[in-house]
Amino acid sequence: MVTLGKILVVIVLAVGVLFWYLRHVWFYRDPLRIAPAGEGLILAPADGQVVYVKPFADGQVVAEKLGRPIPITEIMKAPGFGEEGWIVGIYMSPLDVHFNYAPIDARVEGMVHTPAKINLPMVDLWEYIRLTYLRRAVDLFAHRYRLVNERMTIFLENSDVKIALVEIADKFVNKIRCFITPGQVVSRGQKVSFIERGSQVDLIIFTRDVEITVRVGQQVYGARTVVARYRGAGGAGQ
Repeated sequence: MVTLGKILVVIVLAVGVLFWYLRHVWFYRDPLRIAPAGEGLILAPADGQVVYVKPFADGQVVAEKLGRPIPITEIMKAPGFGEEGWIVGIYMSPLDVHFNYAPIDARVEGMVHTPAKINLPMVDLWEYIRLTYLRRAVDLFAHRYRLVNERMTIFLENSDVKIALVEIADKFVNKIRCFITPGQVVSRGQKVSFIERGSQVDLIIFTRDVEITVRVGQQVYGARTVVARYRGAGGAGQ
């Protein structure tokens, strides 16, 4: 005879198995990604939701914390990369693929690792629910802990455009695994790193002369979604 207690045990075991599968198998999935063909394309570096699209000028990316403008100079670590451009933030929930990809064909001009003694939660519970399950936009640009956590900044350059990826770890994440090195040439759509749990990647485009093709709240897919278009030296793009 099946009792209520046995049913509860089965439910608990099933939930436990599902949680284990999601955390240790599904979370590490590595789907095949084929980058779209075309000139002048900048692809999304990660799966996730676009949480902001903001211009910057005079070599400064400025957030606002507690009502005060705060220059985020730590993401501008490459002199001469550019004084103006765009910053596109992509929040990666635990439901998203957590590999990161090269948005363009380029050379790795530099990598800057910023460690942290402890990583703090990037979002509160309600923001997490809105981003992960309701798929609603939440502007995390001025979030209190966003640039306090561990980060890896990767600078990429080709003959037409310069960009940077600022990979930001979330609570409990103790490292960002990179698969590339400075001086290496990467192909558009190539895997460059992996970040665990909920995380974020900021895409910095060091020019205003691009067409942004995504909007806040949009779900994007690394190595697949076109984030922006630029005009190459030969006139291709845009």
